Amino acid sequence: MTSTFSRITRRAGILVAGLLLAQTALSGFAHAEEDRAKLMAEHRGGTMTLAAVSAAGTVDPAINYTGQFWQIFQMTYDGLLKFKQAGGTEGFKIVPSLAEAMPEVKNDGKTYVFKIRKGVKFSNGKEVMPSDVLASFQRIFKVKGPTMGSFYNGFVGADKCIEKGETCTLDGGVIADDAAGTVTINLVVPDAEFFSKLAVPHASILPADAPAADAGTTPIPGTGAYMIESYNPNDKMVLKRNPHFKEWSVDAQPDGYADEIVYKFGMTEEATINAIINGQIDWMFDTPPSDRLPEIGEKYAKQIHLDPLAAFWYAPMNTNLAPFDNVKVRQALNYALDRDALVGLFGGEALAQPTCQILPPDFPGRADDCIYTKDPGSEWSEADMDKAMQLVEESGTKGQKVTVIAEDNAVSRSIGTYLQSVLTDLGYDASMKAISPNIQFTYIQNTNNNVQISVTQWYMDYPAPSNFLNVLLSCDSFHKGSDSSINIAGYCNKDLDAKMKAAMTLSLTDQDAANAEWAKIDKGFMAEAPLAPLFTPKSVNFTSARLGNYVFNKQNRWIASQSWVK
Repeated sequence: MTSTFSRITRRAGILVAGLLLAQTALSGFAHAEEDRAKLMAEHRGGTMTLAAVSAAGTVDPAINYTGQFWQIFQMTYDGLLKFKQAGGTEGFKIVPSLAEAMPEVKNDGKTYVFKIRKGVKFSNGKEVMPSDVLASFQRIFKVKGPTMGSFYNGFVGADKCIEKGETCTLDGGVIADDAAGTVTINLVVPDAEFFSKLAVPHASILPADAPAADAGTTPIPGTGAYMIESYNPNDKMVLKRNPHFKEWSVDAQPDGYADEIVYKFGMTEEATINAIINGQIDWMFDTPPSDRLPEIGEKYAKQIHLDPLAAFWYAPMNTNLAPFDNVKVRQALNYALDRDALVGLFGGEALAQPTCQILPPDFPGRADDCIYTKDPGSEWSEADMDKAMQLVEESGTKGQKVTVIAEDNAVSRSIGTYLQSVLTDLGYDASMKAISPNIQFTYIQNTNNNVQISVTQWYMDYPAPSNFLNVLLSCDSFHKGSDSSINIAGYCNKDLDAKMKAAMTLSLTDQDAANAEWAKIDKGFMAEAPLAPLFTPKSVNFTSARLGNYVFNKQNRWIASQSWVK
């Protein structure tokens, strides 16, 4: 069954490739060479309308861990530092944001002194002060943010905050001086990725009186060019200009073109595509279904933007629940997957490529290596069903019930159904359940929901191997009974944990040597197979004919604030 399916989907992929690949060069186009003030005068105003099958959960920037809303947070919140809001690889550069400049570094890389910009105000009119910075970092632990144990556990005092978040003070770790306008951060040990961790939305600076609990659907005031005026995950999000915003850094937080941005939720992919064609919607978050790609690639080629991503789709397997508490079962599924078929489900070879390792192609620490294929080598070639069946027999788990949890959208449902079919072929009593993308990501993280296997994706927070391996699979990223347990497999390998910590330390002095260690760690995790990598995707953005100045940032994807509508 899988080989026939693979041939069909690969043919579809070749057709789409011919229509879309020529558009790749258009994806990073922007008018950077023109006078920005003139462009703003000509194009400022109007309402831009976005659409997604569903919302992405909480609008609390310290908690939400989705690419969908991290895109929105770029124009609504700021940290001390930020990834540059520019096209292409310029987006990997880290620039000062609420800090006046990059910090003064002391104490052999363990102490950082930031000078806070004067005059920057939250959308509620309150000026940003160093005390807001302290409160925001304390709040990460009080709300049990998903990266408190992987990004911010290096602060002095973080150990006590992780143990008891409600009383977190970060005493000695973060020192705020409102009179001097400075914030001093002390680390236990130097951290080569510290600036990157300060530049992501989880480190957004919020008012000191922000609630010490998940804000849910109630937006917290921010400092960005836009503010979230209202949010109903069953209907829409409305963003309007921050009335107190004055552009302080075009690199960190540029002023936006549209007066209002409306983000609609609940439309199907099919309905959204038709609405874009009719000029009623300007951009869709979800990947267009593969059966519509040939049509839109041929008729609306100038409105398709194909952009590479440092990301992968994968199936985390709960290593603490049967049958995936048996390593042979996890290995069996990896051997059984026809990754060509999975690529076809995503839209074909133009839009994705097979993978059977965690780090994506052309990424630091990546060494091409595929265990789970016939004739193992540098890349995946074809499934090895005989090996998979042998491992299932040896595991003694055949016949057990397995439920795959997928997002309720076209692509994820099709992948979930495919995984169900493979598990059935392996001898399991398999079923698939699709739930709203608005809750699926948090649902599959919480151990109380007893999810055995799921379909999900991981998009780079910043370009470092630890951002895949340490974040997704470290012992510190696993929190029982929490919606913020990004180690969805619930896997804890203390030996590999120690090797990751050593690699992060080594990166301070020898990045090449550290990358070599990360390659070994990637292979080590795949030998234990707590997850099944499926494919690495490209971003497919379909925009309306009236949307101009499309800019794709390799760090944070499309920069919505820098597009205009005619």
